Amino acid sequence: MPRFSASISMLYSELLFVERFAAAARDGFEAVEFIGAFDMAPEDIARLLKDNGLALALFDLPLGDWDKGDRGLGCLPDRRDEFRQSVDLALRHAEATGCTLLNCLAGIAPEGADRLTLEAVLAENLHYAAERLAEAGVKLLVEPINPGDMPGYLINTVADYERIAAQVEHDNLYLQYDFYHVHRVGDALMENFERLQSRIAHVQFADVPGRHEPGTGTIDYAPILASLDRLGYDGWVGPE
Repeated sequence: MPRFSASISMLYSELLFVERFAAAARDGFEAVEFIGAFDMAPEDIARLLKDNGLALALFDLPLGDWDKGDRGLGCLPDRRDEFRQSVDLALRHAEATGCTLLNCLAGIAPEGADRLTLEAVLAENLHYAAERLAEAGVKLLVEPINPGDMPGYLINTVADYERIAAQVEHDNLYLQYDFYHVHRVGDALMENFERLQSRIAHVQFADVPGRHEPGTGTIDYAPILASLDRLGYDGWVGPE
């Protein structure tokens, strides 16, 4: 049976964020994950984890100003310094909470920008982050996100990840494999998982359409979850 990590940025949305840790623990989860909680002191997050017997499986590097349309800083040429500062901030949170996986969102491509330039900036930033995190024993992940849910996002497919990873050339860059996003762009689910398993450090899932729970849509998750066991995947699996 896979090890499930509750994505509390999306689950338990009827509760205050600080109340979601206890809700996840009551439902039997052993870990949680979230987009980020940088408005909280990392020591307070660590206390919530300890009080509820939870591990922190993963969180995202700071995304920038969400209300102004930021969805990550990785590919933005004029925000390299801000990206590096965000790595330092995320590391402080990771060290305080014992989290060993940090996910980087690539960001929205500025209108009219050259894609090759943006990919080069992203590769440069990922190399910097991978090196910094490796020193602390933390893995860096990058996540493809389908353009229907996040228009303009730079990295949409497994092939996009592979192309960027080849430019980064660092062993500490991994793939966050979200079955929902992989399905939305039409990529093969288990074929790509098996091919890239050695580089997959975290898994997420939801059904299609609507990003609801398994059984509500078109993805048959029973054989997928069974295959994770068969293939020996021992990382966390985050239901969204």
